[in-house]
Amino acid sequence: MASLEDLGVSAFINILSAFAFLLLFAVMRIQPINDRIYFPKWYMSGGRKSPRRGSGGHGVGRFVNLNLWTYLTFLNWMPGALRMSQAEIIQHAGLDSAVYLRIYILGLKIFVPMTILALAFLIPVNVSGGTLFNLRKEIVSSDIDKLSISNVSPGSQRFWVHLLMEYLFTAWTCYILYKEYDNVAFMRLHFLASQHRRVDQFTVVVRNVPHVAGHSISESVEQFFQRNHPDHYLGHQAVFNANKFAKLVRRRERLQNWLDYNLLKFERHPDKRPTRKKGFLGLWGERVDSIDYYREKISELDKKIASEHQRVLKDPKAIMPVAFVTFDSRWGAAVCAQTQQSRNPTQWLTDWAPEPRDVYWRNLAIPFVSLSIRRLIISISLFALVFFYMIPIAFVQSLANLEGLEKVAPFLRRVIEIKVIKSFLQGFLPGLALKIFLYILPTVLMIMSKVEGYLSISSLERRAAAKYYYFMLVNVFLGSIVTGTAFEQLYYFLHQSPTQIPRTIGVSIPMKATFFMTYIMVDGWAGIASEILRVKPLVIYHLKNMFLVKTEKDREKAMDPGSIDLPETLPTLQLYFLLGLVYAVVTPLLLPFILVFFAFAFLVYRHQIINVYNQEYESAGAFWPLFHGRIIASLLISQLLLLGLLSTKKAANSTPLLTILPVLTIWFHKYCKSRFEPAFRKYPLEEAMEKDMMERASEPNLNLKAYLADAYLHPIFHSIEDVETGEVRVDKGQSYMTSPSRSEISSSPQYVYHYEIEP
Repeated sequence: MASLEDLGVSAFINILSAFAFLLLFAVMRIQPINDRIYFPKWYMSGGRKSPRRGSGGHGVGRFVNLNLWTYLTFLNWMPGALRMSQAEIIQHAGLDSAVYLRIYILGLKIFVPMTILALAFLIPVNVSGGTLFNLRKEIVSSDIDKLSISNVSPGSQRFWVHLLMEYLFTAWTCYILYKEYDNVAFMRLHFLASQHRRVDQFTVVVRNVPHVAGHSISESVEQFFQRNHPDHYLGHQAVFNANKFAKLVRRRERLQNWLDYNLLKFERHPDKRPTRKKGFLGLWGERVDSIDYYREKISELDKKIASEHQRVLKDPKAIMPVAFVTFDSRWGAAVCAQTQQSRNPTQWLTDWAPEPRDVYWRNLAIPFVSLSIRRLIISISLFALVFFYMIPIAFVQSLANLEGLEKVAPFLRRVIEIKVIKSFLQGFLPGLALKIFLYILPTVLMIMSKVEGYLSISSLERRAAAKYYYFMLVNVFLGSIVTGTAFEQLYYFLHQSPTQIPRTIGVSIPMKATFFMTYIMVDGWAGIASEILRVKPLVIYHLKNMFLVKTEKDREKAMDPGSIDLPETLPTLQLYFLLGLVYAVVTPLLLPFILVFFAFAFLVYRHQIINVYNQEYESAGAFWPLFHGRIIASLLISQLLLLGLLSTKKAANSTPLLTILPVLTIWFHKYCKSRFEPAFRKYPLEEAMEKDMMERASEPNLNLKAYLADAYLHPIFHSIEDVETGEVRVDKGQSYMTSPSRSEISSSPQYVYHYEIEP
């Protein structure tokens, strides 16, 4: 069991690591060569065109900041991160980013008063208990445990203080959760109402379109919606399977990129035209003019693209049983999306279409039966994955409990007892090792979520976050307590009567607080500091810039920062809420570690959202109901664990009163669910009608059909370019054909989307 000295070593290492990361960041961010790494959002939004230069734009000043004054004000990023208001953040980064930041504010609101009360009242009560001073020496404990509930004598009247505090903490948490849920729901409704026009408010995705003999899927969709929604149906986009078409489009983009590179090269040196060899990768063969070579290749490829387009449209097997259906009003779309369309509940399944950036195109055409089978298989696989990881988790926990392990493996004692090694193993290595084990999990869980068949990226991220939360709950939290207790008390379990085992477990549960303190310091202190340094993107960008970047488009791709990693960050935050709520009454000394994390992480992620991350979609805070539910689950877990702990402490008078809390907490959750969740799941018809009437009054001549025509085209390319054939255009990732029928087509790695409108 780690002592205060071991915890001090861990705190010193992590504080030193965090300070080193922050110091490096402060220096690296002001170097012109790194400007696109630490401020990519401003480049992507057009707010910045060129890197900062410390002393002129020539020579060394292009790469290194030569202005010494900026080195003396290297901490000005901190007030800069706090300067932007919430309304400005919503306008700058979107509502999802603003709601994400409110999670850290929620943590501070909940845990600051709890920390003050716990340190002021619970620690004195625990210290005065004196139980651990009188236990047999076989029970492993430390000075930190003497500050916890384990130090209170069984049957003591002091447990009334813990019971009272649990009631106060639950009431305060529920009050803050209610206020925050109300606030976020208002922010969401206000955000949606303030949007001038969103294409997803007029669009419904329909799946499992039944095949009708003699009719194509597209004809069936049009007939069905003209018959059942005659007053508001506007048009639809059918989905075609066109893998070959997508490959040709991506190949054309690569050739176009090489052509742009050679044109720039010729522009810089007009006296010498660039050349290349015609063989494989330009390694052998006849040497030819590079510009003419790539123009010829692109011209040949354009003909193949046009031919493949016609083949796909004429192939009845290429069309998929799914479509994007558009309506002439928000009211019409809301009625369709929120009602059952067919007497057969497995056909004509409708739901709100995600916004175009949020669509996960590969999952659009998965059949209903296949979805059910996929989700069953993934549920079984998730269960196996969670318990497979118990093996490395158990080993990690054994490192944090060396005294207990020595009793089982005494031959390790000579190495373990070296003071430096012992402090390092107990104070730093367990949290670091656990972090490494968890590093590969988000990728695996995201793949599993994609297999389940959800239609939007935001849904995939929420499902992956839920899986990650279950994993962390079972392995990191419950697994750490159970496994750690078994190793720690193994010797005593084998040498005591069975009637004493429940008491031993009751005493041991709060003893795991030391492990979680080290984990919070590694992940929540040093880990957050490394987040702002962006070591991995820094290295990757400079490597790409040296070897792969040929054009400005390549440079934009190389500096793309991506968005906040919600599948990983949300479950981590939920774990910290769980730890704070569970140990607030059991071991109050853990709460200051939680507070430092929330305050520090809020500052860092505010800076990252303002300057770095670029959200690839906008769900208007749709993840909040799930996050709220996780905190309620944490409250219930804390109450049940305290109930079990007090039952082992012979607190017969106070324990029964604790059984009321879970019932009240569940009632509170159901009330919040019915009160606020509809704002995140449905679009009120009243508001839809009001928005439609206001829009018609302000824009009576609006051509909504033209506005919605190419809204759901898949983004692959990033420039508009007319090619010699005049038939194919490449428009910001959309590859589509122009024809007299005004058909438009787009490609993805799996499908092509064809939009049909009336002449």
